[in-house]
Amino acid sequence: MESTRLRDKYHNEVVPALMKQFQYKNQMQVPKLLKVCVNQGLGKFANTDKKVIDTGIDEMSAITGQRAVQTKAKTDISNFKLRKGMPVGVRVTLRGTQMFEFLDRLISVSIPRIRDFKGVNDKGFDGRGNYTMGVTEQIIFPEINIDKVTRINGVDITFVTSAKTDKEAFALLKEFGIPFKK
Repeated sequence: MESTRLRDKYHNEVVPALMKQFQYKNQMQVPKLLKVCVNQGLGKFANTDKKVIDTGIDEMSAITGQRAVQTKAKTDISNFKLRKGMPVGVRVTLRGTQMFEFLDRLISVSIPRIRDFKGVNDKGFDGRGNYTMGVTEQIIFPEINIDKVTRINGVDITFVTSAKTDKEAFALLKEFGIPFKK
């Protein structure tokens, strides 16, 4: 099993800190980061121009290091001229080593490149220990060549944890180094 910097940090620093903070009796009680889901909605242009989906897949694959898949509409929405089965975006689910490497790049390289950054919003918890954050521009990722970007798209990043409460998930992500607002 390959070792990454954040996986080592989890075992050596995060687990002891959370055990002390929440008075866990056993290391197995400490919440884990299960997966990271990266999603990009491509909006109204996705169903008119096939190139938009291909570009989205290429960008998302470059950002995450794993092949992205297109997402399709589940229902018809007449106001948006959307039919069931039309492409609407791209997504990637990361686990294991690729998840830790993506999180490491996100925390150390991409988040500091956000303009006028004051911290990640702490309101994105869902009540079950999962956290979703939005990035308004995909060009904060160094893997994206700014010269080749035709449209600025946002990216949603969801951290799925084994935490039972938002408080535990917040502590876990804060220990990993995600810079939440004060």
